[in-house]
Amino acid sequence: MKKTPVALLVALLAAVVVLVATQLGGGTVFGGVASPSPSSEAPTPAPVSPSARASLEAAGFAVVDASGQLVVSGSAVEDALADVDPASRVATGYDRELFGQRWADVDRNGCDTRNDVLARDLVGVTFKPGTRDCVVLTGVLHDLYTGTTIDFQRGERSSQLVQIDHVVPLAWGWRHGGNAWTPEQREQFANDPINLQAVDGATNSSKSDSGPGDWMPPAAASHCEYAARFVLVLTAYDLTLDDADRQELTSTLGTCGA
Repeated sequence: MKKTPVALLVALLAAVVVLVATQLGGGTVFGGVASPSPSSEAPTPAPVSPSARASLEAAGFAVVDASGQLVVSGSAVEDALADVDPASRVATGYDRELFGQRWADVDRNGCDTRNDVLARDLVGVTFKPGTRDCVVLTGVLHDLYTGTTIDFQRGERSSQLVQIDHVVPLAWGWRHGGNAWTPEQREQFANDPINLQAVDGATNSSKSDSGPGDWMPPAAASHCEYAARFVLVLTAYDLTLDDADRQELTSTLGTCGA
């Protein structure tokens, strides 16, 4: 793997710092919970997660405008995209187990990655008593991918209303260079907060392991951030890119401001 640029190392560190800060901030712990249900509110652009904001800013991929909104710099991300190598071959043989334990506690904060991301991306979070603010019981997701609001409640079935998406899917990453990584690198990739986003479960399932050429979030308002985050992960992990995905990313970034 090529040496990761300093700006991307800063971006990775920014994501971890914000994730830890979010976890330490905690939330309300209580025992009673209400039944979860997706909201019927009209779709609106969802707020950018704190770690995504910090990472994109640190990499020079976005700026905050006078109103406090994050604006993706399409030209800056396109410059980085130009340095991503084309995929000369696509690896086969993907297996989820090759990416280590599911939702491992790679940052050693005592909480698994899934709960870390839920605590980061949901608002009004409550935690299971006795778990040291680790296990998220309830919260509200303003979904970046659909623009809808979803009530989350931990449960055998209800938990699936909110899933954790790998912006760059694990199988996609395997096919574009991850097959050559060490087990430690694959586990880090699978749990990297820059590459993770709490989203609507059904939408995440529809994405599967698709790249941008085959799938983009339903909410057009999220496309610039999604494309920027996809490129950020590509460059941080020295992944390759096929023509269809590159074409979609380029087209999307051409519509982004700054």
